[in-house]
Amino acid sequence: MAAERNLELYIPNVLGFEKIAMDFVASAAKKMGFSGERIEDLKTAVSEACINAIEHGNKMDARMKVGIVLKPEDMKLQVTVHDEGNGIGKVKTPRIEDKIEGKDKPRGWGIFLIKNLVDEVKFESTPEGGNLVRMTVCAD
Repeated sequence: MAAERNLELYIPNVLGFEKIAMDFVASAAKKMGFSGERIEDLKTAVSEACINAIEHGNKMDARMKVGIVLKPEDMKLQVTVHDEGNGIGKVKTPRIEDKIEGKDKPRGWGIFLIKNLVDEVKFESTPEGGNLVRMTVCAD
């Protein structure tokens, strides 16, 4: 895969379409020679980023879309997921104990999972509006 080529995909702002983004990044990572384990990590991180973009960034507005940009470089892949919304603000780290005891909603693990499945991650808001999750995953 040529390092100078970025790959782009835009999905509708509808839950379920994150699966297309997962297949998209998995295909690129497989072509780059990533192991099955790293591909699964990447698929989960991208799925969580897309779901957050759909639910929290774009607030389920079907008129908006979610973009996924892949930037392959040698044996690492940078994935940017971007929405058109205003973001969700500061998110606290979930406590498993609170989730198990029913003191907190069972959901809310997305950012935690992303941070723990990729090698680098940045969360940014853009001046023109929208939010970016920029993830870098290195092959083993």
